[in-house]
Amino acid sequence: MAIPTYDRFIDPMLRYLSQHPEGAPASVVYEAVANALGLDENDKGALLPSKTQPVYKNRAGWAHDRLKRASLSSSPRRGYWKLTENGLAYAQSHPQPLTDDEVRQISIVDPSVRLRPISEDDQEIIASENEEVVSWATPDDQLEDALSQLEQWTAEELLEAIGRSSPKFFETLVLDLLHAMGYGASRADLQHVGRSGDGGIDGIISLDRLGLEKVFVQAKRWQNPVGPESVQAFYGALEGRRANKGVFITTSSFTVGARDFAKLIEKIVLIDGARLTKLMMEYGVGVSHRPVKVPSIDRDYFDE
Repeated sequence: MAIPTYDRFIDPMLRYLSQHPEGAPASVVYEAVANALGLDENDKGALLPSKTQPVYKNRAGWAHDRLKRASLSSSPRRGYWKLTENGLAYAQSHPQPLTDDEVRQISIVDPSVRLRPISEDDQEIIASENEEVVSWATPDDQLEDALSQLEQWTAEELLEAIGRSSPKFFETLVLDLLHAMGYGASRADLQHVGRSGDGGIDGIISLDRLGLEKVFVQAKRWQNPVGPESVQAFYGALEGRRANKGVFITTSSFTVGARDFAKLIEKIVLIDGARLTKLMMEYGVGVSHRPVKVPSIDRDYFDE
């Protein structure tokens, strides 16, 4: 199932903590809320795109943050959550599951309009000043979404830039990328071939300094999907050189037949345009990265 947005974590968290007025470890609350929401092990294993934290724990953390901001809960010590007197009283006065409006009130950033009947003015504040409440996207979700969009736009720009470049430049780019990924002891171990009579080979990588083990590369700056015929021709070129390793890279994609053939022979790795741009961003080839400082409290510093 899809993991609920953080607003759906608020009510079960409030209920669990109200049943444990002495408080509970955050790790225990995570699991209790996840079980209340019906999350299974696959759901719990889902990570943020940054791979830094399980999604359900991140959203539970933001749900508790909203309870804290509403003065309903607290963290008396690291990794321990406990309802305040206000929180216990609120849970007692709201025995039924919270309505959407009540959840919105808890989640409002402006404390002046919290925990009182919602007026028309409050509705405007919720809609205009707290757009994150309407979308129920946590700051982490928004950051991950923005990063995903930047990566998508950069990938599109990379493919456009490659499309405007010469075939020779693309072949050199591919060798630069493979070297950045760790192939070849030095850049000199990657040889650009890419000429008539090369049998479809655009580059040769020496995996050892003596050149006893080599990887052969073919780079195709195409618009249409690459079919099995092209992969078979590349395989024939490898066989002609008695080679055991080949990398076929294209700016487009591979057909199902091409991928099936590569799996069958088990000596050619296929890299399509989507994977190519992802690797370029990961290894910084033709891409620069801006450092972004994302603040997060250092709880170890405050431990006494």
